Amino acid sequence: MTDESTMGRSRGDSTPLGGGGGPLPPPGGAFTQRIRRSAATVRGTVAAAAAVLGLVSCGGGGSNPLDNPGTLSNPQLTGNQRLAFAYFQRCVFPIFNAQLPIRFADGTTSVNTCAASGCHDNTNGTGGAFRVIGNAAPIDLTNPANTPDIIRASDMYKNFFSAQGEVVFGSPMTSRILAKPMVNGVLHGGGLIFDSAQDPNARLIQYWVNNPAPTGADEFSNATFGMFTPADPNTGACNTQ
Repeated sequence: MTDESTMGRSRGDSTPLGGGGGPLPPPGGAFTQRIRRSAATVRGTVAAAAAVLGLVSCGGGGSNPLDNPGTLSNPQLTGNQRLAFAYFQRCVFPIFNAQLPIRFADGTTSVNTCAASGCHDNTNGTGGAFRVIGNAAPIDLTNPANTPDIIRASDMYKNFFSAQGEVVFGSPMTSRILAKPMVNGVLHGGGLIFDSAQDPNARLIQYWVNNPAPTGADEFSNATFGMFTPADPNTGACNTQ
């Protein structure tokens, strides 16, 4: 006996054989557009995957080339000059621990230190990249036991390195270590610290920036001791001109 359910089916009938569903959409129209959109999505996904693989091959590395590296390190300085560590330690670093008057944009005033918590303190500071370890111990540069490697591992050197990172060599007024506290073309959340370039502390910083160690010498060179009068990094007065 012939099944009447299939006798009337013609080649053009789009009703699914399995039953339970509506007629299949005819070729073309919205159905074809959906297929094209799906294909475009697949192509976009493949292209994105290829781009990620490209990043890995270009040095992204790791399972996620867009992730942060596991460790970070400060790049070594590549120029021929360094600022004077001795002058920084004796003449510039004390400024960061000094109680300084501050004037804010709304006219209010206060007194605080650069190394204070909430400012540039190394632990809790919110003052950007420049950080200060306020209780860093001074280092006797005339003691032969204090080799460059030992000094560079000290907290005082960390302060020096951080401060030097805020400097444009030979241009103190555009160096952020001065431009910020002078509010000179740049905002400073800590307010106005130095009213002018003639402020005694500002002059010390200017002298430091303008007098790097001789070309080819390191930041501990005895040649920088001439920045003191007499030329002794432990007892000499800080020159400003």
